[in-house]
Amino acid sequence: MDYRKRVLLILPALALLAAAYERTHSISVMTDAARAYLASLTPEQRDRTAFPFASDERQNWHFVPLERKGVALREMTSAQKHLAEALLSAGLSQQGVIKAHTIMSLDQILKDMEKGKGPERDPEKYYVSIFGDPSDQGTWGYRFEGHHISLNFTVVNGRIASSPNFFGANPAEVKEGPRAGLRALKREEELGRAVIKSLTDAQRAIAIVDKTAYKEIITFDSRKAALTGQPNGLPFSKMTSKQKELLTDLVTDYASNFPQQIAETRMEQYRKTQANLFFAWSGGIEPGDAHYYRIQTPAFLIEYDDTQNNANHIHTVWRDFDSDFGLDLLAQHYQASH
Repeated sequence: MDYRKRVLLILPALALLAAAYERTHSISVMTDAARAYLASLTPEQRDRTAFPFASDERQNWHFVPLERKGVALREMTSAQKHLAEALLSAGLSQQGVIKAHTIMSLDQILKDMEKGKGPERDPEKYYVSIFGDPSDQGTWGYRFEGHHISLNFTVVNGRIASSPNFFGANPAEVKEGPRAGLRALKREEELGRAVIKSLTDAQRAIAIVDKTAYKEIITFDSRKAALTGQPNGLPFSKMTSKQKELLTDLVTDYASNFPQQIAETRMEQYRKTQANLFFAWSGGIEPGDAHYYRIQTPAFLIEYDDTQNNANHIHTVWRDFDSDFGLDLLAQHYQASH
């Protein structure tokens, strides 16, 4: 067999091996990180961190500065803190890790701005909770959560569900001090505005569903993602090629907060649901205007708002209508088992 034929035979095998690695890599990293973190805890800390997988607490998520279940970073030893942050990193890409840590650091800016007059602000008031027994093929999950971050991961039979996931930023742009100009969620804002500003007047009249920006993401902290009524806004099919490219850049940015395996799954969802995708906007379209947008498909929903604190306070969320907390994976698992 000549060299060219051997190469042609080897390449598909390498592609299959790479695909298999990508399918399992993220779960293995998550499993190892979760086990290492749990092993570092005292018995009392473990009691506060570990919950049965079926616990109601698993779907009790939020993104405001409340006390949570689990152990906070500020309660951990230095070693435990490193392992907790390793677990956070296991579920995110490099881009996602940078966003998460930047968002966490904003609590110190709020603390300095508010001088103790607002809610408690602490860059280490972020909690880790683990549900079930971490394993590559079992059923388990974990959550990393605090002010403006809620990351929920569920593993079922070697597959990952990664929603709901929430990133927020207050302030959206730091206006003064040594960190003036910092914008933790800059691309979410600028790419969204690029889409709405690319539209013609006629398209914009359809895309803008309310001249007044919604005050909050509509799904808020609901356990089941749902919007009432029929989807509205501008259909993907009514966009030009350039407009579709801009929207794809926006969705890609949200997906790219996560490791390659999860990001590729999300982009595949996007490609498969474009025939029934709608882009909706409310509020103004110029920098500094209060505004909101959403990308809605039959499979998933992206929401973004920047309305509070004189339009300097961003909330973003990715919800899967059937896959939040791995509910679709669990349904398939139970159906197959019984």
